Amino acid sequence: MTEQKTIQVLKVFIILGICLILAGHYLLTSDIFGEQNSIRGIMISAICIAVGVLFSLPTKIYLTIILMKLETEHQTHAPTSKHATDE
Repeated sequence: MTEQKTIQVLKVFIILGICLILAGHYLLTSDIFGEQNSIRGIMISAICIAVGVLFSLPTKIYLTIILMKLETEHQTHAPTSKHATDE
């Protein structure tokens, strides 16, 4: 799998995770389930939020990879300077 394809898959998981977290929150705060499914409604909402968190974890990996690339690019392009005390 190429790097571009991996990044696209990570972005899909990020978006899916955020959508699941928002859906779980909406289900918790709304009256969709009502009184008849109160415990099951809470369980379904909690499952949505938990799966959303698991899917959105690649955001940390994705951002870390990008920051590491930017840092290595910055280090390779930065000129080395000699201090007066080094002589």
